[in-house]
Amino acid sequence: MARKRHTPDEKARLVLEALRGERTINEIASKNNIHPNMLSRWKIEAEKNLYMLFQDNAAKERRTKKEHEEEMQELYAQIGKLTTQNEWLKKKSGL
Repeated sequence: MARKRHTPDEKARLVLEALRGERTINEIASKNNIHPNMLSRWKIEAEKNLYMLFQDNAAKERRTKKEHEEEMQELYAQIGKLTTQNEWLKKKSGL
């Protein structure tokens, strides 16, 4: 028997129904032909990651941009150092 793939929309709908608490997880699962453990896992995952909906993406983007700029500065410094060493070696080897 092949596994049934559930779409994110379907998972969200079922988890919201479970979070409302109008029906039990077993009732929701049996109505939708999924195992109650699967629905419980989706519900726990949704509860753990719910805070991500309210995170400030702008702050996250600024932090990522700053880290990227710092990395670029380090790489440019390394390129400068290696270029200087390369020039010195060419001069010393007589090429």
